[in-house]
Amino acid sequence: MERRQLEYFVAIVEHGGFTHAARALRVAQPSLSRAIGKLEHELGVALFHRVGRNAVLSNAGELMVERARLVLRDLDALRAAARAVGTGAAGRVDVAATSSSALEPVISTIAALREHHPGVTVSTSSALSAAEVVAMVLQGRCEVGVCGSGERPAGRGLIAHHLRDEEFLLVTPPGTALGANGEVAREDLRGMRFVVTKPATAVRALFDRLAATVGDLTIAAEVGDRSVVLPMVLRGIGAGLMPDGWRDLALRAGAEVYHFSPRERLPQWLVHRSGPISAATQAFLDATLAGSSW
Repeated sequence: MERRQLEYFVAIVEHGGFTHAARALRVAQPSLSRAIGKLEHELGVALFHRVGRNAVLSNAGELMVERARLVLRDLDALRAAARAVGTGAAGRVDVAATSSSALEPVISTIAALREHHPGVTVSTSSALSAAEVVAMVLQGRCEVGVCGSGERPAGRGLIAHHLRDEEFLLVTPPGTALGANGEVAREDLRGMRFVVTKPATAVRALFDRLAATVGDLTIAAEVGDRSVVLPMVLRGIGAGLMPDGWRDLALRAGAEVYHFSPRERLPQWLVHRSGPISAATQAFLDATLAGSSW
């Protein structure tokens, strides 16, 4: 079994077929097909069912794809670690993050890396929930994840570091007057309209809990893309619930921002797999953990 065969196999899965994978890899499709055929012969199983021009993963292929991604990640980490000796951290690290975590701490970490490890490139992938972040890391799609979760993220071979407790804030249209001294009680929300995200997010879970306990909260709009919540709030469509990573942006845009009394908080976690770690990944982990103590 060769690294090239695993790369071809994963590429076929991720690009949706032999034709698109060959184009992305810039190899001739017959060469790609021969490499996969050889891999299937070595394993003694078919990895794909050929249905016309389409390739559908077999049961064996389904079992192998996650392991193949992890093997490729580990090989990249070992190679990067060898190259880093005497030259410092360099390379790419793929990070899965929910929208609030992509703002903070990921932006601060990228800024720190730019100053101290300019050879490290961070590529972020968005996730809707902590569960999706964890899955992306465990499946080898990303090396690191940052997310908010009420419970410590868990999984086979997963390492989780507590970063901080992020705070959820109430963000309202410009000119809204609520509460006192920048704080609102939950009862102050009664009768308000909200722009909410779809279920499965931490912010939506908070809204649903408030709606059940306070009552008389109306959903004015439900969105799949959390980046449009603030623009909708600014247009007066409704209020929004946002993690504190959005605070500065919301204030600069002209929205009113309130703390809850008592505060609404959620633990934020940094996760990665055990095993070989590239110098670039280690630099990202170190910078993020250092930033959490600022």
